[in-house]
Amino acid sequence: MNKRREGGIRERLAAAYLAEKGLEILEYNYRTARGEIDLIARESDTLVFVEVKYRRDARMGYPQEAVTPAKQRKIRQVAAAYLAEKGGSGGLACRFDVVAVLGEEITWIPGAF
Repeated sequence: MNKRREGGIRERLAAAYLAEKGLEILEYNYRTARGEIDLIARESDTLVFVEVKYRRDARMGYPQEAVTPAKQRKIRQVAAAYLAEKGGSGGLACRFDVVAVLGEEITWIPGAF
């Protein structure tokens, strides 16, 4: 299975997990010229930008370790573009989460950065 397809499967798994936890998924793979945000969701009065990272095993490190400061900056830039396109957050607070998938284990890190 190629990486793009595998990533898509893991993103859908993460979205289902978050939906079970009460988040409403608003967008999948929101793209701009600056980059992409895997999931955009709403939890109560908070708009949540979610980065999903997958690793088959921990040989190359834990998935959440791949969300480097450079990756965080890029996600923030894409989030700003999303908010500009939508006319702001509509009074909602904003948060950046990471969903790390290691094998079949899911770890949700609210407010990761």
